[in-house]
Amino acid sequence: MERAEALLVAVNRLLVALVLAGVFTIVFMNVVGRYGFGHSFAWVEEAARHLMILGAFAGAGLALREGRLVAITTLQDICPSAMARLIRWLAVLIMFVFMGVMLWLGVEFVQFGWNKETMSTGMPRGVAYLSIPIGCALFLLHLVLFAARFVREEFEVLGDADTGPDTRPAS
Repeated sequence: MERAEALLVAVNRLLVALVLAGVFTIVFMNVVGRYGFGHSFAWVEEAARHLMILGAFAGAGLALREGRLVAITTLQDICPSAMARLIRWLAVLIMFVFMGVMLWLGVEFVQFGWNKETMSTGMPRGVAYLSIPIGCALFLLHLVLFAARFVREEFEVLGDADTGPDTRPAS
């Protein structure tokens, strides 16, 4: 199970990195084209926007693992540890239900937009909307695999290039 989880994290990180590299590449290309040659591509703004949305949705599960999601912890901080764990389990349940509903609605949104075209690229809007169910499904996978560690507040802290990922309790 640990190998599957490590593979999920690696593939997810690669996806986010490729998406962000793609955004950088097409925006840089468009800036050079516009200011260097007096010509820009109309599709770049739309494509970059859709890729950034995909990057944000796909990176949410990774942010959860690293403790980088916005959280208000005042209540759990003043409670006894058993009660704090119960509050964190409640947070896991709420995140799971929310992302499950988002996944379901995202699939419906993709189906709704599939027969409509985007303005600049002419591709089906459903393709761009795939960011929602893909990102929510990835988040749910991360949450299921990481929930117990989340409750214990054991977030993954990225290590340096030599030692790799390091898992330790958050401070």
